[in-house]
Amino acid sequence: METPKRNYRDTLTIAWRCLLLSCRNPETFLTSILLPALMMLLFVSLFGSLIHVGGTSYTAYIVPGVLIQCVAQGSSTTAIMINQDITSGIMSRFATLPIRRRTLLSGHVLEAYGRSLVTSAVVLLIALLMGFRPALSLPGLGISFLLLSGMILALSWLSATVGILSKSAQGASSLSSLAIILPYLSSGFVPAEHLPPLLRTFARYQPMTPVIDSMRAALAGAPTDAGTLAAALIWCSFLTVVFYPVSVLAMQKRLSR
Repeated sequence: METPKRNYRDTLTIAWRCLLLSCRNPETFLTSILLPALMMLLFVSLFGSLIHVGGTSYTAYIVPGVLIQCVAQGSSTTAIMINQDITSGIMSRFATLPIRRRTLLSGHVLEAYGRSLVTSAVVLLIALLMGFRPALSLPGLGISFLLLSGMILALSWLSATVGILSKSAQGASSLSSLAIILPYLSSGFVPAEHLPPLLRTFARYQPMTPVIDSMRAALAGAPTDAGTLAAALIWCSFLTVVFYPVSVLAMQKRLSR
């Protein structure tokens, strides 16, 4: 039992270190706090009266898309932080300590999870101030939290892989920006059927769309389509299961050079 307890303790220590670094970095504050608030205000102010989304307000429609967009934006910060730890040599120094190397990544992911939850709370607060009124049903809130957590973990492990494989922080930022684009090419900000045919097909089968659609239905208190929800959970699980071992193996290989 001592080894699991020690792993948890080491993970929390690394996460606390990453949190302190984030708090001391003005860019992290900008991307995690100010950017979500500005994004919510910008989309509603510019497009709220131009885009018609059926029987709901545009504010309520884009909340899930903005949440996932901000999670993707935060994953870029995670990729940069991991890359900086590797290129600066601090990760190699940590690896000489009597701790599992995977806890070094788990600490970064845990900090990213907490940071993304704070970002999501900011988005929801701004949305509430702008008139968003979610259905406060326990199943709906549970589904929304589950999907949000799943997407945070999936994108965090993806960003960990990107941060390890990139040769510089700029490269990590550029590669992780691909995840930032995906919410725009989904049903997050406009209905998928309003997109051009090629983009419509892409939006229908990419991972962000089922997650956003399921969260939107859950927050509205509407029945959640079982197939869409299953696709969302499968995508989150698949991305996490794939990129967790890939990131661990990539870090071991890079630290052994």
